[in-house]
Amino acid sequence: MSTMTVKAQILSVSEEMTAAERKISAVVLADYPFGGLASIQELAERAKVSAPSITRFVAKLGCAGYQEFQRRLIDELKEGARSPIDLRATQDISARRGFLPAYFERVRSRLEQAAADVPEETFEAVCALIADPKRAVYVMGGRVSDSLARFLAINLRLVRKGVHHIPADPEMWPDYIQTMTSRDVVVLFDFRRYQPSLLRFAETASRTARPQIVVVTDQWLSPVAQLAQRIFALPIAVGTAWDTLVGPLALIEALVVKISEDEWENTRARFEAWDGLRDRLRIDPSGDASLPASRRD
Repeated sequence: MSTMTVKAQILSVSEEMTAAERKISAVVLADYPFGGLASIQELAERAKVSAPSITRFVAKLGCAGYQEFQRRLIDELKEGARSPIDLRATQDISARRGFLPAYFERVRSRLEQAAADVPEETFEAVCALIADPKRAVYVMGGRVSDSLARFLAINLRLVRKGVHHIPADPEMWPDYIQTMTSRDVVVLFDFRRYQPSLLRFAETASRTARPQIVVVTDQWLSPVAQLAQRIFALPIAVGTAWDTLVGPLALIEALVVKISEDEWENTRARFEAWDGLRDRLRIDPSGDASLPASRRD
């Protein structure tokens, strides 16, 4: 059976769908994966198609019937909720000898899969959004993935102005949401064992400001993905208790490098200004910030 998610398969065959099948896919994807967990009669009614149209739709996805289609959706939900303890119970630890080379090989295969799975047009579109100086950029992640958000923010600030790393404290979120506009970009990182607070943030921001939301998630898709205009669904499982974040990290680096190369004149000017300020603020051997000598007490 294919390792692709149902959503990925729907998108991959979208050009081959009939008008009725496009209606079904729109209903399923609008509330994914829950949109496909209704009864076949209810889904037919919501999509305004016949039950046989749904049967043909799921067959196009390689499912023997509607029950198999729903089972795959349920399996995705379970997979997205697995903890390190669950993963440890099923991991392959036979290659204990030479663990590091074996682990690097697993990670390399995930990077190759990510390179094949991420559409170039999505990458280019997100680069254009983030590079646009008229748009502010807001980034945030979950309990673990916020380290990725912080890394993106630190690097983007070397390239452009108007980059905001949103803190984890929800009490601070209204300050940021109130400054957002529909032109701005929100980049959220959320991986399995998804963080409910990120969904609440995205829902509130969407209702209040309607920013462009970009989600970096895994192949099982964070619930935040239903609110996103652009989605990066990256493979993270390497057969151990710990998922890898090397793919998302490589994506961040690629975004920053591409944006800086495309906007090199602006990037260079910003680097030069940055370095000039660093020279003025450099710490001297005595421990004093390097203000000009005439300004020191």
